[in-house]
Amino acid sequence: MAKIVKRVAKPLGSLRSMSGSSSSVETSSLRPVNVLKTPPCSNACPNGTNIREFITTISQTEDSGRSYEDSLQKAWDILTEKNPLPSTCGRVCPHPCEGECNRTHKDGAVGINNLERFVGDYALQKGFELKRISADSYPQKVAVIGAGPSGLSCAYQLARKGYRVTVYEAFSKPGGMLRYGIPNYRLPADVLDKEIGRIERLGVEIKCGQIVGRDIPYEDLQKNYDAIFVGIGAHKGKLLGVPNEEAVNVLTGTEFLNKVNSGEAPEVGNKVLVVGGGDTAIDAARVSRRLGAEVTIVYRRTRKEMPAIEEEIVGAEEEGVKLEFLAAPVDFERDGDRVTKMKCQRMELGEPDASGRRRPVPIPDSYFTLDASMVIAAISQEPDFTGLDILHEGKEWMKADAGGATKIQGTYAGGDVLELGLVTIAIFNGRKAAEAIHNRFQNTQPVPEQKPPVITHDKIILSYYESKLRSEPARIAPEERLKDPDLEITSTLTQEQAVSEAKRCMSCGSCFDCGTCWSYCQDQAIVKPLVKYQAYKFKLDFCKGCNKCAENCPCGYIEMK
Repeated sequence: MAKIVKRVAKPLGSLRSMSGSSSSVETSSLRPVNVLKTPPCSNACPNGTNIREFITTISQTEDSGRSYEDSLQKAWDILTEKNPLPSTCGRVCPHPCEGECNRTHKDGAVGINNLERFVGDYALQKGFELKRISADSYPQKVAVIGAGPSGLSCAYQLARKGYRVTVYEAFSKPGGMLRYGIPNYRLPADVLDKEIGRIERLGVEIKCGQIVGRDIPYEDLQKNYDAIFVGIGAHKGKLLGVPNEEAVNVLTGTEFLNKVNSGEAPEVGNKVLVVGGGDTAIDAARVSRRLGAEVTIVYRRTRKEMPAIEEEIVGAEEEGVKLEFLAAPVDFERDGDRVTKMKCQRMELGEPDASGRRRPVPIPDSYFTLDASMVIAAISQEPDFTGLDILHEGKEWMKADAGGATKIQGTYAGGDVLELGLVTIAIFNGRKAAEAIHNRFQNTQPVPEQKPPVITHDKIILSYYESKLRSEPARIAPEERLKDPDLEITSTLTQEQAVSEAKRCMSCGSCFDCGTCWSYCQDQAIVKPLVKYQAYKFKLDFCKGCNKCAENCPCGYIEMK
């Protein structure tokens, strides 16, 4: 059990003379106040997910007198308030929330991503459906271009408010980069299908194989719909810009992954070279290993500067992918229409560039060559604006304000069409655009989001909480992964693991009914609630301002004011 750590009260600026009876003399004019804080995990989440709430809903199940099925339904409702794809995000999000978790200063971050995936998968298993938040049905119609995470998020939020939404998707199936840019071993197609299916059952119509700008003029959508959301993503990969790269066996990373995920895996041969250090490069390399090739990633900086998710880099190394750092391609040797060798130059790191990473500088006369049966350029990608020139704003791609509104009246945008970013950013963009569209239709003003102050680890009594290591999901051994290209590497937590992990959450900045304040108060000024997990109240007439309750509150919920 967690232990209560007694701390000596600090002297207060308003401390008065302690002479006389302690029962009649006020020690301070300050009084305790419950002040809800923003946990750093939610603050770091691009979509503002209510992380603390969904996790403590699970951890407090038994003491609240709920069944775990009820708690998991409630946790899923909290997650899907802002994100209709928790199973998906639980697999592919690089979880910046965990990097800010206060528990990292004790024994490691809470496994937030694993818990999100568990709740999402539980919902799929139990057949939980998405819910409308309004019984109203509005006459306005909205067109969404692109069934990626941003478009699906916007469509979901509008449909649950009561609007008719039609999504136009260029590819044969919905999902965007989630389907065509992420390998099945990270995100199984059936998981994505099930989560998208729920959005469709909410009333969203998805029309696949419909390319706006070619099959359907953009102007037609403007005539037939009251608002348009553009979420076309950035599916167009960039080549390297070096001589002789116009070969049949030189592909961009997005092109390669699209072919594989479409069931058209190219013949990679026995020596694949992948150029780049981001997630697309790592995914392309690991897929190539599953197709039987020896793979080398060529990256012009060092490992420290690689933008890819660390656990994905480790996974690639476990599977035998080689990494060639501080090297950049400068030319190709060809035999007919095929590349056979890639000429590279050694680099060294100079001053930081706009990204904050040190700029690679070529070292003179430091050339070397690598054999290649296929080269995959995974250095960057951009949206394809073919037929959509009206939307394109040059190097800026598209521009939008905080609510997603663009320069074109009635047109909104979000996701990678604005700037390459995380799936959670795309989902946030779609959600905010849906709110802006709704406000425009209803002629209402957005409600300003009131965000309490963020509580940091120095405001938490870390020693109060019992040390407990993370519950980690099972992982397939590297040699087994390569036998089945689509075999999912990481398992979902068991319910027992998930409950154990949820109980590691420290409920930063929110009362979790530990009773510490009540046990320290000698003046009976604190009222313990009759119902578990309701906030403790203060009888201020009894309080002398000794500060013990605030100073010993483990989660930093009580302040003296």
